[in-house]
Amino acid sequence: MEKLEFSQVGEQMYREKLPNGLHVFVFPKPEFQKGYAFFATNYGGMDMRFCLDGEWHDTPAGVAHFLEHKMFDTKDGNALQDLAANGASPNAFTSSAITGYYFESTEKFEENLRILLSFVSVPWFTPESVDKEQGIIGQEIGMIEDDPEWKVFMNLMAALYQNHPIRVSVAGSVESISHITSDTLYACHKAFYDPANMVLCVAGPVDPQHICQVAKEILPQEAGPIAAKDYGPQEPARVAKALMEECMEVSTPIFQLGYKGDALPQGEERLRRQMVGELALEVLLGSSSPLYAKLYRQGLINRNFSYGCESYPGCFFLCAGGESKDPEAVREAVAQEAGRIGRDGVDGKLWERVKKGVYGNKVRGLNSFESLCVGQAQAFFAGYDYLDFAGLFASITKAEAEELISEWVTGERTALSVVRPKEG
Repeated sequence: MEKLEFSQVGEQMYREKLPNGLHVFVFPKPEFQKGYAFFATNYGGMDMRFCLDGEWHDTPAGVAHFLEHKMFDTKDGNALQDLAANGASPNAFTSSAITGYYFESTEKFEENLRILLSFVSVPWFTPESVDKEQGIIGQEIGMIEDDPEWKVFMNLMAALYQNHPIRVSVAGSVESISHITSDTLYACHKAFYDPANMVLCVAGPVDPQHICQVAKEILPQEAGPIAAKDYGPQEPARVAKALMEECMEVSTPIFQLGYKGDALPQGEERLRRQMVGELALEVLLGSSSPLYAKLYRQGLINRNFSYGCESYPGCFFLCAGGESKDPEAVREAVAQEAGRIGRDGVDGKLWERVKKGVYGNKVRGLNSFESLCVGQAQAFFAGYDYLDFAGLFASITKAEAEELISEWVTGERTALSVVRPKEG
């Protein structure tokens, strides 16, 4: 195995590519008792159109999430119950870009790892179980569609993007999942759950070589074909719609502001631009920025205000939101501050303070096995290593953040989504 040292943050990582194409990443932590394993596929909610063996497939919205639910079913029972019986805490999630299965345990770690690798790699579906799951997930969809926070964010995605499937809910709709069959699930498992399209990340008191050996024993010996994905026509810089409004059962208007960026390339440049985006948001809207203090003082935002930048294949955006009596005033204030930064630049002292704070938060996050493993899986699929940030961060300049704000926080790239209280 190859050993990588990240001396800036005092971490080391072992990695190896197995003959079947699976990439294994291990963070040895001999001083801990608990171990954490994350087994993920480069397949998420937005991967609805793909080509496998020369044939294009269009699948209903929600298949990746539906498949995640059904993967715990095995011919002999349920893997969740098997892991829990071994003292493990298992779970899974589906995002727009990836699906991951994980557990943590202090005892029987190897046995639990074998269970994890086995049930994720060997699908077992029946028409009857799929029909039953449609009802369960349909109820889940109904609950999230009644959530104003979910609604305001999904409306923002529909406002920002004309074509990209990031605008489609990961869970799909009640109508879309009604078209999912056991054949659909088997086809998507074949397309995306091949070891060559997956990663295994482990942290804890483990031997890296032994982790690889277990994976070799459980998983298929050879790599299969990997599906090619299609996210539709290239997105224009301009947003699809400047304003999306809806009325729901809320006491105060809630909003999400979005700024449509340029899609990022794979590799180190993607990591760099993501960090530039994070820093740009901090100097523009962070809790130590002049604008945040002004908005808070005027009662236009409160402690629920939050912000972040999101990057997926084919799209990258900045967003910020919370509760506000006047979301349009917040949008205008951000536009004015972006214009001021374009003219005058970011204060040097604020930049240094923000940069130290963001870097400190990233380093503190390394104390979490989950952050290490999930972060490495996401980073690998994006073409870099999670801990590469430590070597790149110092070289990011104030001018890069100023340029991003000037280019992206503009009228044509801005969308506002608002959920207002129902009248009466």
